[in-house]
Amino acid sequence: MSNSSTLTRPAPDGTAREAGAPRRRTRILALPEARWATAALVLFLLALPLYLTGAPSWTWGTLFAAVYATGGWEPGWAGLQALREKTLDVDLLMVVAALGAAAIGQVLDGALLIVIFATSGALEAIATARTADSVRGLLDLAPATATRVADDGEEETVPTERLAVGETILVRPGERVGADGRVLEGASEVDQSTITGEPLPVPKEAGDEVFAGTLNGTGVLRVKVERDPSDSVIARIVAMVEEASETKAPTQLFIEKVEQRYSLGMVAATLALFALPLAFGAALQPTLLRAMTFMIVASPCAVVLATMPPLLSAIANAGRHGVLVKSAVVMERLGQIDAVALDKTGTLTEGTPRTTEIRPLAASGLTEDELLRLAAAAEHPSEHPLARALVAAARTRGLDLPPVRDFHSAPGTGVRATVEGRTVAVGSPARLGDAHPGHPALAVAAGLEEEGRTAVLVTLDGEPVGVLGVADRLRAEAAATVAALEELTGTAPALVTGDNARAAARLAGEVGITDVRAGLLPQDKVAAVRELEQAGRKVLVVGDGVNDAPALAAAHTGIAMGRAGSDLALETADAVVVRDELATIPAVVRLSRRARRLVVQNLVVAAVFITGLVIWDLAGNLPLPLGVAGHEGSTVIVGLNGLRLLADGAWRRAHGGSPR
Repeated sequence: MSNSSTLTRPAPDGTAREAGAPRRRTRILALPEARWATAALVLFLLALPLYLTGAPSWTWGTLFAAVYATGGWEPGWAGLQALREKTLDVDLLMVVAALGAAAIGQVLDGALLIVIFATSGALEAIATARTADSVRGLLDLAPATATRVADDGEEETVPTERLAVGETILVRPGERVGADGRVLEGASEVDQSTITGEPLPVPKEAGDEVFAGTLNGTGVLRVKVERDPSDSVIARIVAMVEEASETKAPTQLFIEKVEQRYSLGMVAATLALFALPLAFGAALQPTLLRAMTFMIVASPCAVVLATMPPLLSAIANAGRHGVLVKSAVVMERLGQIDAVALDKTGTLTEGTPRTTEIRPLAASGLTEDELLRLAAAAEHPSEHPLARALVAAARTRGLDLPPVRDFHSAPGTGVRATVEGRTVAVGSPARLGDAHPGHPALAVAAGLEEEGRTAVLVTLDGEPVGVLGVADRLRAEAAATVAALEELTGTAPALVTGDNARAAARLAGEVGITDVRAGLLPQDKVAAVRELEQAGRKVLVVGDGVNDAPALAAAHTGIAMGRAGSDLALETADAVVVRDELATIPAVVRLSRRARRLVVQNLVVAAVFITGLVIWDLAGNLPLPLGVAGHEGSTVIVGLNGLRLLADGAWRRAHGGSPR
């Protein structure tokens, strides 16, 4: 079934949006396709036990008629409209086949066919609506208004759509930046994880670039607008998601061509089988019976079940083990991938900064616990992620944090406070170390930074006493997952990240990745995916942030990490790892490959049955009961074969099995 929709953009009316406003989501039952499919399924489930227990025909007959009406009118009407454009699709063919089955007494078969196709249309409509919701949610990241500063210093609140290149805007603490631009005055730390994926806020001062939709920290910034709002990074992300979604259309076009050929061939054969014998004087009733028998045995019910049960069973099994695969098409595509691109922050790493190194200087006389206690106490009033990492480390060690006085925070520099009567400063070695050129602490900090850590210098009464290292911790299963994906695809995964090259290279070395692409903006990640695709690869992208969404959409298949993943990444991705267990990614790829093998097996079985029964009907005299039995028998066989993937054993074999 096919639906078309436009991803709705909010009107550029300048209406303010609350930063914490809930994202708008389309309710499932608000979609007419979902309501009709639900009604058809409920009516079918009411009619089935009456039919099987031999209740009076008027009871189940009325309910089955309602199934045909509720589930079949929409695809039937769409098929009739397509006929006006000289197009015959399989939806109309299925409705005709269902009516044909009912005409010769096979009411149950026809009703089941109607329910299957109504449900398929509803799922596609839901997926389309969710994509539109997610894009609208992304647009809500960019503020609706900004404070524009005139040449005479006068401030004016204006809709961001009215900002022009060259104008100056004022960004106060806690506000989102209204446009892409460059800092003219001020210093602050900006959380730009939605754009670059970096886990920590980035210090910004005069001359640094900032992006629309990123969140300002504690400082005040004056920013010169350098891009039109319609050309901002956030706006380009939206455009790329839409464009990448459209590039998947060739697969749909191929399916429609197959539907056309099968539909036309089956209709032509049925009409010929009915009309030609009549033209040569055959009796009406046996000729009609043969044509209807042909309609039944040539019906693609077995072909539909040949494909869906293995894929749906694999989806259900993966879902039980924490991987949500959004459709049967996605489950099939997962098995085709032969290249992988992995994000760093939140994907290979946990996405939460943690204290990894505590280095007190020998001359300070402090122990590791004493150094951490002083630093964590000074940082305790701060909301900075580095502060939370230090405080969490102190609490993990069971340290009591003394109260502080005279707390002061300087964006881009660090914090200063009085702890137990002494002045403790914690912050950037580059800033705090200016007063101590050549001090051994700076060499320790440089060493930690070379290893990919964020170094934090601690001074006591103005004298450096130690250095702390903070890093985003690698997931325990990252290296094993990279190795498994390399075995599955025959090539090592690539690392595509917005983080700095030094941190990316360090992590890549730990997990065995040699193809490292760092410092990438969202469009750069898409370019990396396109490059792999142009080399003939089917690329799987794994990511978690808004900045990963365009690459997830552009890839052959996209998987999002679900625990901390952004709304847009979760909606754009084809599958979601709910519990952030990286090891499930190669497992679901193996499960997909097994499902595809079962699909091929089932298609062979279905083709043998359909071909044999059709030949029997055309060349001999196939009794209708035998034709129905053969048709239903093939349906049962392929259905049961596909359901094998529901067993937990299928997941265990996929989790630790061979790549093929």
